[in-house]
Amino acid sequence: MYFREPTADDGSEIFELVKKSKVLDVNSSYSYLMWGKYFNKTSIVAVVDRKIVGFISGFLQPTAPDTLFIWQVVVDQSQRGKGLATTLLLKLIKRLENTNIRFLEATVTPTNKPSNNLFKGLAKKLETEYTQYECFSEDQFPDPSHEAEIAYRIGPLK
Repeated sequence: MYFREPTADDGSEIFELVKKSKVLDVNSSYSYLMWGKYFNKTSIVAVVDRKIVGFISGFLQPTAPDTLFIWQVVVDQSQRGKGLATTLLLKLIKRLENTNIRFLEATVTPTNKPSNNLFKGLAKKLETEYTQYECFSEDQFPDPSHEAEIAYRIGPLK
């Protein structure tokens, strides 16, 4: 397994990985092309045998340039339960350590236990604090079945 920045050529494969996850909101295929081309420095893929088995999309928040926002974390079914999501996050943070990033943020629905555990565990591994707050309420989503999105703010990163 190796880790690298995504490219626009990865967009189609990332789109399929997210779709197969059956857990994440699937964005347009165009958005994954854009992640590979324009947000590649703040995103990462894991590759095994020339197949993408993990992806994290991230971006610097325009109003808080010291904060890396993690939009999606997806791991192929074949790699789940092996700590790959944590490894991807740690490798991405390590790659960005010479930048001014001091915080990491992400949103998670309350019932998504694996992601809640991921971000709590990440704060512990990084030996830093985390706070939580409601980022988007259920009422803000046009889909009545969408849960609230709770934000994790982890940091300061060392």
